[in-house]
Amino acid sequence: MSTDDKARYADEKTTVDQVETGSVKEELPAPATTYEGTPEEKALLRRLDMRIMPLACILYLFAYLDRTNLGNARLQGLPQDTLGGDPTGIKFDWVNSTFFFSYILCQVPATIVSKLFPPRIWIGCAAIGWGVSSTLLATGFNFPGIPLYMSFWYTKREMGTRMAYWFGFAAVAGAFGGLIAFGIQHAHVSISNWRLLFIVEGVPTVMMGILSIWLLPDRPEETPFLNEDERKIQLERRERGLKADFGRTVNKKHITAAFNDWRIYCAGVIYFGANCALASNSAFLPTIIKTFGVSNAKAQLLTVPPYAVSAVVLTITSYYSDRIQSRGIPMSFAAVGGAIGGTYTVIGIMIAWFAHNLGSETKKATGIPMYMAIGQCGSVLGSHLFPATDGPRYTKGFAVSCALLFFAAICGIILTISYRIENKRRDDKYGQPDPDAAVDTTELADKAPMFRYVI
Repeated sequence: MSTDDKARYADEKTTVDQVETGSVKEELPAPATTYEGTPEEKALLRRLDMRIMPLACILYLFAYLDRTNLGNARLQGLPQDTLGGDPTGIKFDWVNSTFFFSYILCQVPATIVSKLFPPRIWIGCAAIGWGVSSTLLATGFNFPGIPLYMSFWYTKREMGTRMAYWFGFAAVAGAFGGLIAFGIQHAHVSISNWRLLFIVEGVPTVMMGILSIWLLPDRPEETPFLNEDERKIQLERRERGLKADFGRTVNKKHITAAFNDWRIYCAGVIYFGANCALASNSAFLPTIIKTFGVSNAKAQLLTVPPYAVSAVVLTITSYYSDRIQSRGIPMSFAAVGGAIGGTYTVIGIMIAWFAHNLGSETKKATGIPMYMAIGQCGSVLGSHLFPATDGPRYTKGFAVSCALLFFAAICGIILTISYRIENKRRDDKYGQPDPDAAVDTTELADKAPMFRYVI
Protein backbone atom coordinates (compact mmCIF):
# COMPACT_ATOMS: atom_id res chain seq x y z
CA MET A 1 0.00 0.00 0.00
CA SER A 2 1.49 3.34 -1.03
CA THR A 3 1.84 6.31 1.29
CA ASP A 4 -0.81 8.20 -0.64
CA ASP A 5 -3.23 5.28 -0.37
CA LYS A 6 -2.64 5.00 3.38
CA ALA A 7 -3.40 8.66 3.92
CA ARG A 8 -6.80 8.19 2.35
CA TYR A 9 -7.96 6.08 5.31
CA ALA A 10 -7.70 8.92 7.84
CA ASP A 11 -11.45 9.54 7.82
CA GLU A 12 -12.72 6.11 6.82
CA LYS A 13 -16.23 4.69 7.08
CA THR A 14 -15.90 0.99 7.60
CA THR A 15 -18.09 -2.06 8.09
CA VAL A 16 -17.24 -5.14 10.11
CA ASP A 17 -16.94 -7.29 6.99
CA GLN A 18 -14.56 -4.83 5.34
CA VAL A 19 -12.28 -4.81 8.36
CA GLU A 20 -12.22 -8.59 8.54
CA THR A 21 -11.31 -8.94 4.87
CA GLY A 22 -8.84 -6.06 4.95
CA SER A 23 -10.70 -4.05 2.30
CA VAL A 24 -11.45 -0.58 3.56
CA LYS A 25 -13.76 1.79 1.77
CA GLU A 26 -11.71 4.68 0.38
CA GLU A 27 -13.04 8.10 1.14
CA LEU A 28 -10.93 11.24 1.07
CA PRO A 29 -11.42 13.37 4.18
CA ALA A 30 -12.79 16.83 3.74
CA PRO A 31 -10.29 19.55 4.71
CA ALA A 32 -10.85 20.43 8.36
CA THR A 33 -10.04 23.58 10.28
CA THR A 34 -8.01 22.89 13.38
CA TYR A 35 -7.84 25.30 16.26
CA GLU A 36 -5.26 23.31 18.20
CA GLY A 37 -2.87 25.55 20.07
CA THR A 38 -4.48 28.78 18.88
CA PRO A 39 -5.13 31.68 21.28
CA GLU A 40 -8.85 31.15 20.69
CA GLU A 41 -8.67 27.53 21.87
CA LYS A 42 -6.59 28.44 24.91
CA ALA A 43 -9.09 31.12 25.85
CA LEU A 44 -11.96 28.63 25.47
CA LEU A 45 -10.13 26.02 27.56
CA ARG A 46 -9.61 28.55 30.34
CA ARG A 47 -13.30 29.41 30.23
CA LEU A 48 -14.29 25.73 30.35
CA ASP A 49 -11.98 25.13 33.30
CA MET A 50 -13.41 28.09 35.18
CA ARG A 51 -17.01 26.99 34.61
CA ILE A 52 -16.95 23.18 34.61
CA MET A 53 -14.11 22.14 36.90
CA PRO A 54 -15.14 24.06 40.06
CA LEU A 55 -18.70 22.72 39.83
CA ALA A 56 -17.62 19.15 39.10
CA CYS A 57 -14.94 19.16 41.79
CA ILE A 58 -17.14 20.68 44.50
CA LEU A 59 -19.95 18.27 43.62
CA TYR A 60 -17.55 15.36 44.08
CA LEU A 61 -16.15 16.90 47.24
CA PHE A 62 -19.56 16.93 48.91
CA ALA A 63 -20.57 13.57 47.43
CA TYR A 64 -17.42 11.98 48.79
CA LEU A 65 -17.80 13.73 52.13
CA ASP A 66 -21.18 12.02 52.35
CA ARG A 67 -19.61 8.67 51.44
CA THR A 68 -16.70 8.81 53.87
CA ASN A 69 -18.52 10.29 56.86
CA LEU A 70 -19.67 6.84 57.98
CA GLY A 71 -16.14 6.07 59.13
CA ASN A 72 -16.10 9.29 61.17
CA ALA A 73 -19.61 8.63 62.50
CA ARG A 74 -18.41 5.31 63.86
CA LEU A 75 -16.30 7.17 66.42
CA GLN A 76 -19.18 9.51 67.26
CA GLY A 77 -21.59 6.96 68.69
CA LEU A 78 -23.38 5.51 65.64
CA PRO A 79 -22.86 1.82 66.63
CA GLN A 80 -24.01 2.49 70.19
CA ASP A 81 -27.10 4.42 69.05
CA THR A 82 -28.29 2.21 66.19
CA LEU A 83 -26.36 -1.09 66.08
CA GLY A 84 -26.62 -2.31 69.66
CA GLY A 85 -22.99 -1.53 70.35
CA ASP A 86 -21.75 -3.86 67.55
CA PRO A 87 -18.76 -5.31 69.48
CA THR A 88 -17.56 -7.40 66.53
CA GLY A 89 -17.94 -4.62 63.94
CA ILE A 90 -19.79 -6.91 61.53
CA LYS A 91 -23.00 -4.87 61.56
CA PHE A 92 -21.05 -1.72 60.72
CA ASP A 93 -19.38 -3.58 57.85
CA TRP A 94 -22.78 -4.38 56.35
CA VAL A 95 -24.05 -0.84 56.84
CA ASN A 96 -20.97 0.43 55.03
CA SER A 97 -21.30 -2.03 52.14
CA THR A 98 -25.05 -1.52 51.57
CA PHE A 99 -24.41 1.61 49.52
CA PHE A 100 -22.32 -0.29 47.00
CA PHE A 101 -24.99 -2.83 46.06
CA SER A 102 -27.23 -0.22 44.45
CA TYR A 103 -24.13 1.32 42.87
CA ILE A 104 -23.26 -2.01 41.23
CA LEU A 105 -26.78 -2.66 39.93
CA CYS A 106 -27.66 0.83 38.70
CA GLN A 107 -24.47 2.37 37.35
CA VAL A 108 -24.47 0.87 33.84
CA PRO A 109 -28.15 1.53 32.94
CA ALA A 110 -28.06 4.94 34.63
CA THR A 111 -25.05 6.11 32.63
CA ILE A 112 -26.45 4.86 29.32
CA VAL A 113 -29.78 6.60 30.01
CA SER A 114 -27.90 9.79 30.93
CA LYS A 115 -27.06 10.25 27.24
CA LEU A 116 -30.74 10.97 26.59
CA PHE A 117 -30.95 13.91 29.04
CA PRO A 118 -29.32 17.33 29.31
CA PRO A 119 -26.18 16.77 31.44
CA ARG A 120 -26.88 19.66 33.81
CA ILE A 121 -30.34 18.23 34.63
CA TRP A 122 -29.06 14.68 35.05
CA ILE A 123 -26.02 15.55 37.17
CA GLY A 124 -27.84 18.21 39.20
CA CYS A 125 -30.79 15.96 40.04
CA ALA A 126 -28.44 13.09 40.92
CA ALA A 127 -26.61 15.40 43.34
CA ILE A 128 -29.87 16.58 44.91
CA GLY A 129 -31.12 13.02 45.35
CA TRP A 130 -27.82 11.90 46.86
CA GLY A 131 -27.70 14.90 49.19
CA VAL A 132 -31.25 14.32 50.40
CA SER A 133 -30.53 10.63 51.00
CA SER A 134 -27.35 11.38 52.89
CA THR A 135 -28.98 14.06 55.02
CA LEU A 136 -31.88 11.76 55.91
CA LEU A 137 -29.39 9.20 57.25
CA ALA A 138 -29.33 11.46 60.30
CA THR A 139 -32.86 10.22 61.04
CA GLY A 140 -31.86 6.55 61.00
CA PHE A 141 -32.51 4.51 64.15
CA ASN A 142 -31.91 0.69 63.87
CA PHE A 143 -22.72 10.41 40.41
CA PRO A 144 -22.62 8.40 37.55
CA GLY A 145 -21.85 10.25 34.27
CA ILE A 146 -19.10 12.74 35.16
CA PRO A 147 -16.27 10.94 33.27
CA LEU A 148 -18.55 10.67 30.22
CA TYR A 149 -19.55 14.32 30.61
CA MET A 150 -15.91 15.43 30.82
CA SER A 151 -15.16 13.66 27.55
CA PHE A 152 -17.66 16.00 25.84
CA TRP A 153 -15.41 18.94 26.68
CA TYR A 154 -11.79 17.81 27.06
CA THR A 155 -9.40 16.13 24.63
CA LYS A 156 -7.36 13.05 25.48
CA ARG A 157 -4.33 15.29 26.07
CA GLU A 158 -6.25 17.24 28.70
CA MET A 159 -8.33 14.53 30.34
CA GLY A 160 -5.82 13.04 32.76
CA THR A 161 -5.10 16.25 34.62
CA ARG A 162 -8.78 17.22 34.78
CA MET A 163 -9.72 13.79 36.09
CA ALA A 164 -6.97 14.18 38.68
CA TYR A 165 -8.40 17.49 39.82
CA TRP A 166 -11.89 15.97 39.94
CA PHE A 167 -11.07 12.68 41.63
CA GLY A 168 -8.47 14.39 43.80
CA PHE A 169 -11.37 16.04 45.57
CA ALA A 170 -12.18 12.61 46.96
CA ALA A 171 -8.90 12.87 48.86
CA VAL A 172 -9.67 16.50 49.73
CA ALA A 173 -13.06 15.31 51.01
CA GLY A 174 -11.32 12.80 53.23
CA ALA A 175 -9.14 15.55 54.66
CA PHE A 176 -12.05 17.96 55.11
CA GLY A 177 -14.16 15.16 56.55
CA GLY A 178 -11.62 14.64 59.29
CA LEU A 179 -11.54 18.35 60.08
CA ILE A 180 -15.34 18.62 60.11
CA ALA A 181 -15.67 15.52 62.26
CA PHE A 182 -13.06 16.93 64.65
CA GLY A 183 -15.11 20.12 65.00
CA ILE A 184 -18.40 18.30 65.45
CA GLN A 185 -16.80 16.02 68.03
CA HIS A 186 -16.62 19.11 70.25
CA ALA A 187 -20.13 20.33 69.47
CA HIS A 188 -22.65 20.41 72.29
CA VAL A 189 -26.07 20.01 70.68
CA SER A 190 -29.29 18.20 71.47
CA ILE A 191 -28.70 15.46 68.87
CA SER A 192 -25.95 12.89 68.56
CA ASN A 193 -22.72 14.08 66.96
CA TRP A 194 -22.96 11.52 64.17
CA ARG A 195 -26.45 12.73 63.25
CA LEU A 196 -25.20 16.32 63.09
CA LEU A 197 -22.33 15.14 60.89
CA PHE A 198 -24.73 13.70 58.30
CA ILE A 199 -26.77 16.89 58.28
CA VAL A 200 -23.78 19.24 58.01
CA GLU A 201 -22.27 17.25 55.13
CA GLY A 202 -25.52 16.37 53.37
CA VAL A 203 -27.33 19.70 53.06
CA PRO A 204 -24.58 21.43 50.99
CA THR A 205 -24.80 18.60 48.43
CA VAL A 206 -28.45 19.44 47.80
CA MET A 207 -27.56 23.09 47.37
CA MET A 208 -24.76 22.24 44.93
CA GLY A 209 -27.16 20.06 42.91
CA ILE A 210 -29.53 22.99 42.50
CA LEU A 211 -26.64 25.27 41.54
CA SER A 212 -25.43 22.73 38.96
CA ILE A 213 -28.79 22.65 37.20
CA TRP A 214 -28.46 26.38 36.77
CA LEU A 215 -24.74 26.74 35.94
CA LEU A 216 -23.38 23.49 34.49
CA PRO A 217 -23.11 23.63 30.66
CA ASP A 218 -25.00 21.06 28.62
CA ARG A 219 -23.54 19.43 25.51
CA PRO A 220 -21.34 21.70 23.34
CA GLU A 221 -23.89 21.73 20.51
CA GLU A 222 -26.74 22.71 22.86
CA THR A 223 -25.53 24.96 25.63
CA PRO A 224 -26.05 28.74 25.57
CA PHE A 225 -22.84 28.96 27.62
CA LEU A 226 -20.89 29.11 24.32
CA ASN A 227 -21.16 31.76 21.66
CA GLU A 228 -21.09 30.58 18.04
CA ASP A 229 -17.33 31.05 17.60
CA GLU A 230 -16.62 29.14 20.81
CA ARG A 231 -19.07 26.43 19.79
CA LYS A 232 -17.26 25.99 16.48
CA ILE A 233 -13.93 25.61 18.26
CA GLN A 234 -15.32 23.18 20.85
CA LEU A 235 -16.98 20.96 18.23
CA GLU A 236 -13.64 20.76 16.40
CA ARG A 237 -11.93 19.88 19.70
CA ARG A 238 -14.48 17.17 20.43
CA GLU A 239 -14.01 15.61 17.01
CA ARG A 240 -10.20 15.90 17.12
CA GLY A 241 -9.20 12.34 16.35
CA LEU A 242 -12.78 11.05 16.55
CA LYS A 243 -16.17 11.21 14.86
CA ALA A 244 -18.49 9.26 17.10
CA ASP A 245 -22.18 8.94 18.00
CA PHE A 246 -22.42 12.42 19.49
CA GLY A 247 -25.74 13.67 20.81
CA ARG A 248 -28.72 12.20 22.62
CA THR A 249 -28.58 8.85 20.86
CA VAL A 250 -27.76 5.32 21.96
CA ASN A 251 -26.10 2.85 19.59
CA LYS A 252 -27.24 -0.61 20.66
CA LYS A 253 -24.40 -2.32 18.79
CA HIS A 254 -21.88 -0.39 20.86
CA ILE A 255 -23.57 -1.52 24.08
CA THR A 256 -23.10 -5.11 22.95
CA ALA A 257 -19.53 -4.35 21.91
CA ALA A 258 -18.77 -3.08 25.41
CA PHE A 259 -20.07 -6.26 27.05
CA ASN A 260 -17.91 -8.30 24.65
CA ASP A 261 -14.70 -6.31 25.22
CA TRP A 262 -12.29 -8.24 27.45
CA ARG A 263 -10.26 -5.11 28.16
CA ILE A 264 -13.18 -3.56 30.05
CA TYR A 265 -13.30 -6.59 32.33
CA CYS A 266 -9.53 -6.33 32.84
CA ALA A 267 -10.06 -2.69 33.80
CA GLY A 268 -12.74 -3.93 36.19
CA VAL A 269 -10.19 -6.17 37.90
CA ILE A 270 -7.88 -3.19 38.35
CA TYR A 271 -10.73 -1.09 39.67
CA PHE A 272 -11.76 -3.93 41.98
CA GLY A 273 -8.37 -3.90 43.68
CA ALA A 274 -8.20 -0.11 43.87
CA ASN A 275 -11.72 0.20 45.28
CA CYS A 276 -11.19 -2.55 47.82
CA ALA A 277 -8.37 -0.49 49.30
CA LEU A 278 -10.24 2.79 48.87
CA ALA A 279 -13.48 1.65 50.53
CA SER A 280 -11.69 0.11 53.48
CA ASN A 281 -9.50 3.19 53.82
CA SER A 282 -12.52 5.51 53.82
CA ALA A 283 -14.53 3.45 56.30
CA PHE A 284 -11.83 2.27 58.69
CA LEU A 285 -9.02 4.86 58.67
CA PRO A 286 -10.35 6.70 61.76
CA THR A 287 -10.80 3.37 63.57
CA ILE A 288 -7.29 2.20 62.63
CA ILE A 289 -5.74 5.47 63.79
CA LYS A 290 -7.70 5.14 67.05
CA THR A 291 -5.70 1.96 67.77
CA PHE A 292 -2.58 4.15 68.08
CA GLY A 293 -3.91 5.13 71.49
CA VAL A 294 -5.18 8.61 70.64
CA SER A 295 -8.57 10.08 71.52
CA ASN A 296 -11.56 9.89 69.17
CA ALA A 297 -11.25 13.59 68.33
CA LYS A 298 -7.52 13.37 67.57
CA ALA A 299 -8.08 10.25 65.46
CA GLN A 300 -10.49 12.27 63.30
CA LEU A 301 -7.87 15.02 62.93
CA LEU A 302 -5.05 12.61 62.05
CA THR A 303 -6.97 11.34 59.00
CA VAL A 304 -6.18 14.64 57.25
CA PRO A 305 -2.45 14.17 56.32
CA PRO A 306 -2.84 10.88 54.36
CA TYR A 307 -5.62 12.37 52.23
CA ALA A 308 -3.66 15.55 51.61
CA VAL A 309 -0.63 13.61 50.40
CA SER A 310 -2.88 11.46 48.18
CA ALA A 311 -4.31 14.54 46.45
CA VAL A 312 -0.84 15.90 45.67
CA VAL A 313 0.52 12.59 44.37
CA LEU A 314 -2.58 12.01 42.22
CA THR A 315 -2.30 15.45 40.60
CA ILE A 316 1.42 15.20 39.86
CA THR A 317 1.21 11.67 38.45
CA SER A 318 -1.82 12.43 36.28
CA TYR A 319 -0.21 15.60 34.91
CA TYR A 320 2.85 13.56 33.93
CA SER A 321 0.58 10.92 32.36
CA ASP A 322 -1.05 13.63 30.24
CA ARG A 323 2.29 15.02 29.14
CA ILE A 324 3.64 11.68 27.91
CA GLN A 325 0.21 10.40 26.77
CA SER A 326 0.68 7.13 28.58
CA ARG A 327 -1.69 5.70 31.18
CA GLY A 328 -0.84 2.05 31.78
CA ILE A 329 2.72 2.37 33.09
CA PRO A 330 2.01 5.34 35.43
CA MET A 331 -1.10 3.57 36.68
CA SER A 332 0.81 0.34 37.37
CA PHE A 333 3.50 2.22 39.27
CA ALA A 334 0.73 3.93 41.22
CA ALA A 335 -0.81 0.54 42.03
CA VAL A 336 2.49 -0.69 43.43
CA GLY A 337 2.73 2.50 45.48
CA GLY A 338 -0.87 1.98 46.54
CA ALA A 339 0.00 -1.44 47.86
CA ILE A 340 2.35 0.35 50.23
CA GLY A 341 -0.23 3.00 51.11
CA GLY A 342 -2.73 5.05 49.05
CA THR A 343 -4.97 4.16 46.12
CA TYR A 344 -6.40 7.39 44.68
CA THR A 345 -3.88 7.72 41.83
CA VAL A 346 -4.81 4.33 40.35
CA ILE A 347 -8.48 5.26 40.06
CA GLY A 348 -7.86 8.75 38.68
CA ILE A 349 -5.61 7.53 35.86
CA MET A 350 -7.89 4.58 35.08
CA ILE A 351 -10.87 6.88 34.54
CA ALA A 352 -8.84 9.10 32.19
CA TRP A 353 -7.47 6.05 30.33
CA PHE A 354 -10.81 4.60 29.35
CA ALA A 355 -12.53 7.94 28.76
CA HIS A 356 -10.84 8.06 25.34
CA ASN A 357 -10.13 4.39 24.57
CA LEU A 358 -13.64 3.11 23.86
CA GLY A 359 -14.25 4.98 20.61
CA SER A 360 -17.83 6.22 20.96
CA GLU A 361 -20.12 7.89 23.45
CA THR A 362 -22.38 4.86 23.75
CA LYS A 363 -19.50 2.46 24.34
CA LYS A 364 -18.06 4.86 26.92
CA ALA A 365 -21.49 5.20 28.55
CA THR A 366 -21.57 1.40 28.83
CA GLY A 367 -17.93 0.47 29.35
CA ILE A 368 -16.95 3.03 31.99
CA PRO A 369 -19.78 2.16 34.42
CA MET A 370 -19.20 -1.53 33.64
CA TYR A 371 -15.68 -1.55 35.02
CA MET A 372 -16.75 0.79 37.80
CA ALA A 373 -19.57 -1.59 38.79
CA ILE A 374 -17.08 -4.47 38.87
CA GLY A 375 -14.84 -2.25 40.96
CA GLN A 376 -17.58 -1.56 43.46
CA CYS A 377 -17.68 -5.27 44.22
CA GLY A 378 -14.19 -4.60 45.57
CA SER A 379 -15.72 -1.88 47.74
CA VAL A 380 -18.10 -4.45 49.22
CA LEU A 381 -15.14 -6.71 49.98
CA GLY A 382 -13.18 -3.81 51.45
CA SER A 383 -16.07 -3.06 53.77
CA HIS A 384 -15.64 -6.45 55.43
CA LEU A 385 -11.84 -6.70 55.68
CA PHE A 386 -11.34 -4.81 58.93
CA PRO A 387 -13.67 -6.23 61.60
CA ALA A 388 -13.10 -4.94 65.09
CA THR A 389 -12.01 -8.42 66.19
CA ASP A 390 -8.93 -8.18 63.90
CA GLY A 391 -7.61 -5.06 65.64
CA PRO A 392 -5.20 -3.60 66.34
CA ARG A 393 -3.00 -5.10 63.58
CA TYR A 394 -5.70 -5.88 60.98
CA THR A 395 -3.32 -8.23 59.19
CA LYS A 396 -5.92 -9.85 56.94
CA GLY A 397 -7.31 -6.53 55.69
CA PHE A 398 -3.93 -5.06 54.82
CA ALA A 399 -2.70 -8.29 53.22
CA VAL A 400 -5.73 -8.63 50.93
CA SER A 401 -5.62 -4.96 49.92
CA CYS A 402 -1.91 -5.13 49.11
CA ALA A 403 -2.25 -8.34 47.10
CA LEU A 404 -5.12 -6.96 45.01
CA LEU A 405 -3.20 -3.77 44.21
CA PHE A 406 -0.13 -5.74 43.12
CA PHE A 407 -2.43 -7.80 40.88
CA ALA A 408 -3.91 -4.55 39.53
CA ALA A 409 -0.40 -3.43 38.56
CA ILE A 410 0.09 -6.66 36.59
CA CYS A 411 -3.26 -6.17 34.82
CA GLY A 412 -2.23 -2.62 33.93
CA ILE A 413 0.91 -3.94 32.23
CA ILE A 414 -1.15 -6.55 30.35
CA LEU A 415 -3.54 -3.86 29.07
CA THR A 416 -0.66 -1.63 28.00
CA ILE A 417 1.02 -4.44 26.06
CA SER A 418 -2.29 -5.36 24.46
CA TYR A 419 -2.94 -1.79 23.30
CA ARG A 420 0.62 -1.45 21.95
CA ILE A 421 0.32 -4.67 19.96
CA GLU A 422 -3.05 -3.67 18.50
CA ASN A 423 -1.85 -0.18 17.56
CA LYS A 424 1.18 -1.68 15.79
CA ARG A 425 -0.99 -4.21 13.98
CA ARG A 426 -3.23 -1.45 12.66
CA ASP A 427 -0.25 0.69 11.70
CA ASP A 428 1.21 -2.19 9.70
CA LYS A 429 -2.08 -2.98 8.00
CA TYR A 430 -3.64 0.43 7.43
CA GLY A 431 -0.79 2.92 7.88
CA GLN A 432 -0.11 5.46 10.58
CA PRO A 433 -2.92 8.03 10.91
CA ASP A 434 -2.64 11.70 11.71
CA PRO A 435 -3.13 11.71 15.51
CA ASP A 436 -5.74 14.45 15.21
CA ALA A 437 -7.52 13.14 12.10
CA ALA A 438 -11.24 12.67 12.70
CA VAL A 439 -11.64 8.90 12.59
CA ASP A 440 -15.23 7.80 11.95
CA THR A 441 -16.14 5.41 14.78
CA THR A 442 -19.91 5.55 14.45
CA GLU A 443 -20.01 2.00 13.06
CA LEU A 444 -17.20 0.17 14.87
CA ALA A 445 -16.33 2.36 17.86
CA ASP A 446 -12.70 1.66 18.88
CA LYS A 447 -12.47 -1.23 16.36
CA ALA A 448 -12.35 1.25 13.44
CA PRO A 449 -9.10 0.58 11.52
CA MET A 450 -7.66 4.08 11.93
CA PHE A 451 -8.53 4.43 15.63
CA ARG A 452 -5.50 4.27 17.91
CA TYR A 453 -5.52 3.56 21.63
CA VAL A 454 -3.90 5.62 24.34
CA ILE A 455 -1.38 3.28 25.92
